Parts: sequence; C-alpha cells; structure tokens
Amino acid sequence: MKIKWIITGIVVLAVIILGSSCMRKYNSIVTLNESVETAWAQVENVLQRRADLIPNLVNTVKGYAKHEKDTFTQVTEARAKVGGATTIPGKIAANNQLTAALSRLLLVVERYPDLKANTNFIQLQDELAGTENRIAVERKRYNEVVKQYNVFVRRFPNNMIAGLFGYSKEDAYFKASDSAKDVPKVDFSTQPAAQ
Repeated sequence: MKIKWIITGIVVLAVIILGSSCMRKYNSIVTLNESVETAWAQVENVLQRRADLIPNLVNTVKGYAKHEKDTFTQVTEARAKVGGATTIPGKIAANNQLTAALSRLLLVVERYPDLKANTNFIQLQDELAGTENRIAVERKRYNEVVKQYNVFVRRFPNNMIAGLFGYSKEDAYFKASDSAKDVPKVDFSTQPAAQ
C-alpha cells in the first residue's frame, strides 16, 4: 500500500512540475506575441506620421513642378494603397511602394533649385527625413521582436504548446523592396518649365 502512495505522489509531483513548466512557456508565448503586436502598432504610428506629411510635401512640390503629374499620381496612389491595406503583409508591401514613389518625388525636386531653397519645402523635407529614420528604427525593432517570437515558438517543446493554443510563426518581416536595389538615375540635362 505504501508503494502505491509513493507512486501516486511521484506522478502528482511530475504532473505539477510539467504543468507549471507548460504554464511558464505559455505565458512567455503570450508575452512575446504581445510584443509583436506592440512593435507593429509603433510601426503603424510612424507610418501614419509619414502619410500625414505626404500631402503637404506633394502640394508644395506641385506649385513648382506642375508638369510632373505622373510622379504626383504615383505618390497619391501609393498613399491610398497604404490606407487601404488590411493585413500586415499588405501594409508592408504598400509602404514599400510608397517609399519608392517618395524616392521618385525627391528626384523630381533635384531639377528645381527654387523649390529646394523654399523654407516650407525644406521644413517638410526635414520632417519627412526624420520620419523615415523613425520608420527604419521601428521596422528594425519589429523585425527583431518577430524573430525573437518565431525562435521561441519554433523550439521544442514550445512548438507543441504554441500549436496547442493556436500560436504560430509570424511571416511578416520588413524587407527591402526590389526597387530599393536599383540605382536611381538623376538627369540634370532637362530644364524645368518656365513659371
């Protein structure tokens, strides 16, 4: 009879130890998942700041470069795609398109020396540059948090606990767009239209 109680005690103790280990791992998964959500919210925060600055920048450039409609259209359409994206991968792709469109807009500015000297434009360009730096920092932080979460939920036995509770690997990383690999072409041979 004593052996039965000893075996029962060992089994109960093993269940308690295993249960508390599973509980700690589950809580770590939840914490890391929330870190991913928080990091993404911060990325969206700085992306929204950029989206708010773009209309002012476009309107300032429009005043000087009236014949650059294609570039303005591309920036406006890319900004609309950012606003219409509903998934994290969709938002990442839309923001990569917006970044490329903004690069083309800033290349247009190079052909207008008066615009580059405009105080309002300089201030907007500085704010946009600062925002782009913040975006880069927040994207990097987001990617680091996603990596930390992914490593944790893919390790054994964490992967079993994560799968049991419906947590899976995050696939939404910020990566450089294909257009970022292209060297921009600047052509100073064309003169802007007379105003």
